[in-house]
Amino acid sequence: MSASKVPPVTAIGTPRITAGFDEYGRLDLVAHQEVHGGFAALSSGELIGLADRIELRGRGGAGFPFARKVRAVLDSCRRQDLPPVIVVNATEGEPPSWKDKAILTRGPHLILDGAALAAAALDAEEIVIGVADDGIGQDSLAAALAERKMPVPTRIVTVPHRFISGEGGALVRGINGEAHIPPGRKVRSSDNGVMGLPTLLSNAETYSQLAIAARLGPWEYNSVGIPEEPGTVMLTVGGSATAPAVVEAPTGTPLMDILTMCGADIGPGILVGGYHGKWLSAEAAKTVTISRKGFAKAGATLGAGMLLPIGSSTCPLGEVAQVTQYLAGESAGQCGPCRLGLPDLARSVTLVSLGGNALEDVRAAAGVVKGRGACSHPDGTARFALSALEIFHKDVAAHANGEGCGKQVRGILPLPYHQNQGVRKLALDWSRCDGHGLCSAVAPEIIRLDANGFPAFPTTPLPPWLEDGARRAVNVCPALALRLTEAAGK
Repeated sequence: MSASKVPPVTAIGTPRITAGFDEYGRLDLVAHQEVHGGFAALSSGELIGLADRIELRGRGGAGFPFARKVRAVLDSCRRQDLPPVIVVNATEGEPPSWKDKAILTRGPHLILDGAALAAAALDAEEIVIGVADDGIGQDSLAAALAERKMPVPTRIVTVPHRFISGEGGALVRGINGEAHIPPGRKVRSSDNGVMGLPTLLSNAETYSQLAIAARLGPWEYNSVGIPEEPGTVMLTVGGSATAPAVVEAPTGTPLMDILTMCGADIGPGILVGGYHGKWLSAEAAKTVTISRKGFAKAGATLGAGMLLPIGSSTCPLGEVAQVTQYLAGESAGQCGPCRLGLPDLARSVTLVSLGGNALEDVRAAAGVVKGRGACSHPDGTARFALSALEIFHKDVAAHANGEGCGKQVRGILPLPYHQNQGVRKLALDWSRCDGHGLCSAVAPEIIRLDANGFPAFPTTPLPPWLEDGARRAVNVCPALALRLTEAAGK
């Protein structure tokens, strides 16, 4: 894959990270230096001071203060008498997110600048850059590395393009040659990260923002955006937007300005913060400004900067059910809440979308997984599902009374298997089905029995990891009522 797969990039106001993208497309080293100029090396104290003064926080979703990370790494290095490692998380495993890939493919030298600044300031052992194995951005990054000399050895590590591969602990494990899944217990990378060394880990946009700030200085950097959260943020606008894009915008920009620019039909709601985020109603979206504080006022979080309006032409419950199924399949499967609880949550959400009276089942399943997983995946999935049922309560009622919303699932919320041809769906011949129920016994992760004892299952395309179970259900049906059909990829 190439940069052509990345959505168009645009900016509100004067671009910073995306400066030069319009003129050069991709900035090689010469173009990068012409657009951004040089910068001076920083000591560890200067690095911390700069990050503190610009209120730099991680842009991967958690929003942890960058200066606190640096302090924790330095303290660990002194305590253990070990050198640190700098890790750039550019994996971007969430299907709706493109902001880091936009920087990788078009402005890779900014990422390298930020990592080089940190490495020189902390006297690091090496720099490791984690990218997904989807082929997007890796060639651009390798070409950028070949053009320049880094202050310490720098290598690229590819990880599987999965939702959980970008979790910090999973990335460190992958770099160390272990399974690319989150560790079963909380491990601070600042104490024990790559090769057991103290590790400074942050995402690609964060290092790019650091590189911008080192050139501008704190006063000029803080001249854009709101005082408590200065600077710009990178956002991915997708969903129902007719002009999806990666947008660089100053903090404090009204959310509606960005959605209008991208031709977004909000419909009944918008998902913010990605598939571990929350849904906002259309009314609430009109009051939000782009900042952590702005989203917090609406009971949501900016996360990694994904804005996904659902639009008016798709079934929101079907979309939510499909994503919940995907998230259940993306678990590491190493703890009960993920291995057992998330499939149960996905089944319950699917039953709601099919018109079943399963709201309490959804709440019960979400309650079982919340706060009990080895990582944040169960909590994030539960938050996504519960907020959807709250925002789309009118659709829930319409489905429950048998009327339905009258809309098909259009794949507005992107999933990896939407891109594949030959995706399969389960189909039922009602004239043959006698309600034996064997299908639900062999494939409970897909099929449940309704109140009359007949099978109920999603009408959406099956994720690849559920196809084996679907085949088992088809094979055991004594009435030959079930079959797998081909569904064209979206």
